[in-house]
Amino acid sequence: MNEDGQWIVLMGLLVAVGLFFLALIINQSALVGQTTAEGVLEFPKNDIRDLRSEIFDHYDRYESLGPLDRPNNVEDIVRISLERKNAVVYFWNGTPEEISGRTLCPIHIHYYNGVTKYDETVYY
Repeated sequence: MNEDGQWIVLMGLLVAVGLFFLALIINQSALVGQTTAEGVLEFPKNDIRDLRSEIFDHYDRYESLGPLDRPNNVEDIVRISLERKNAVVYFWNGTPEEISGRTLCPIHIHYYNGVTKYDETVYY
């Protein structure tokens, strides 16, 4: 009896099963990579940076604004964030504190766009 043909068929079967598992692993890694990339793309880093910049600009010119313009300026920032970025934004300043010999004011920033929630306290 010649059994060489059985070994060829058996090796072909093993290669086919190996290729199947390899394709399955590659498919799963592509899905994991895609969801990770989507998570990174959904994080609104530039929106938060722009918001922080506007808040710091508001506090830089806080003294030059009149008492009636201060609340209007805050309201404008909140409304523009909601209108353009669909993000709920709140920010407020706390009691000034002395930190390392400097008097700094804590600024609390809250950002929420339905997907990403971001809270920060900055001493400015």
